[in-house]
Amino acid sequence: MAGVGHITIYGLGDYAKSFGKSMKMNKVVTDSIRVSNQWLVGCSAGLSTFNYWKMGRLVLPLGIALALGSVAGSWLVPALTAGKISLKAYIGYFGLFVLFLGCYLFYETTPAGQAGKKAAKEAAQKFQASVASGETSADMGVKVQTFTPTRCVFTFFGVEFSFNPLIPLVGGFIIAALASFLGVGGGFLLVPFLTSVAGLPMYLVAGTSAAAVFIGMINSIASYMLLRGTPVEWSLIGAELIGIVIGSLIGPRTSKYIPDVWLKRLFVVLAVYVGMRYTLKGFFDIALWP
Repeated sequence: MAGVGHITIYGLGDYAKSFGKSMKMNKVVTDSIRVSNQWLVGCSAGLSTFNYWKMGRLVLPLGIALALGSVAGSWLVPALTAGKISLKAYIGYFGLFVLFLGCYLFYETTPAGQAGKKAAKEAAQKFQASVASGETSADMGVKVQTFTPTRCVFTFFGVEFSFNPLIPLVGGFIIAALASFLGVGGGFLLVPFLTSVAGLPMYLVAGTSAAAVFIGMINSIASYMLLRGTPVEWSLIGAELIGIVIGSLIGPRTSKYIPDVWLKRLFVVLAVYVGMRYTLKGFFDIALWP
């Protein structure tokens, strides 16, 4: 959504295009959009991480493993692509990325997609029941039972989950590399990774992904601004940061009232809309929706 605001609402997309695809200023503005997106995402992720941790809805070992893998990816891509990607190509890739993830998450809401996620479904049902009864407590939240280099076991509302820390380490690298290229926080990729590979319910995905995103954004922003000297217009993103703070405080407190499957479906609707719009605009120069 940060990308949508900067490209369309602020009009930076049309501003960059006015310089022509071959001109350096086109690529400088494109890189500035990417970094501005990440400032907003990083601020939101930092606040959300703290709030979800207090609520017992953050799998910290999993978030740290993803974050460690993200360090290399978030430094590599800016070093290779900064100043080399035109706005038109960036918009097209951004749209395809979001559209693909929207379609994948829609599949996960179908009976076939839900079939292999019994633990996540059971934990989500117990959490929803506790919310309905008004007995939600951080004491029933994430509790790490054992941790080794190859296996981590934790419980959430009495349901046991486990994962191999090496898998999110590699996943974090790939996700951070793609996120840094697209100028997004990586949450779009972390959601299917955490629900499919790690098998988490959506109630744990937001906090865990926020922890990984926060560290990845710090690295990616530093690589763009320190290594490549990418400029940021603070007067443009200053007002957005106020809204980011408010939303990051409200989100963790309200998401518990929305059923797990509908959290995914809301995400899907938004992803399909954004993905279609920017894919058509970037690759075919067609603007069908406002």
